Amino acid sequence: MDSRASNHMTSHEEWFRNIKDLKIAGFVKTSDDTIHPITQIGKVPLSMQDGQTKYLKDIRHVPTITKNLVSVGQMVEQGLQVTFNPNGCFVEDMKNQGKLIAKGERNGQMFTLDVTMPKVNSMLFTMEKKLETLEFGTSELAMLISNILN
Repeated sequence: MDSRASNHMTSHEEWFRNIKDLKIAGFVKTSDDTIHPITQIGKVPLSMQDGQTKYLKDIRHVPTITKNLVSVGQMVEQGLQVTFNPNGCFVEDMKNQGKLIAKGERNGQMFTLDVTMPKVNSMLFTMEKKLETLEFGTSELAMLISNILN
């Protein structure tokens, strides 16, 4: 997770629900100074560790990025608390008495969250498909689960 990411982003258009084209084109600049176009915005369903399906909202579709980014700031705006410690990271729903909804492991300065895509009625996805490893670095701020509330 990286706290500098201002929005959630992914290149995987097939993950989106209720995706919409942007009225005004946008761009994102990554840590390597590359500029990537933002083409659409929508929400993505995730199966959480507690068995519920939650949606990351206001995710930007950026076809040319190689990592999935989740904004800590967007998570906090939705009533979530994100905690980092030497053992990993924890995402808690403060609107639901601090219920733990996701956690991740620490690998050096990177943290990964293990979440899955729920079953999708589509020819592309006929069974549960695991998401790519979501990574975020405390110095790069590319967090991975935000706006997890429906």
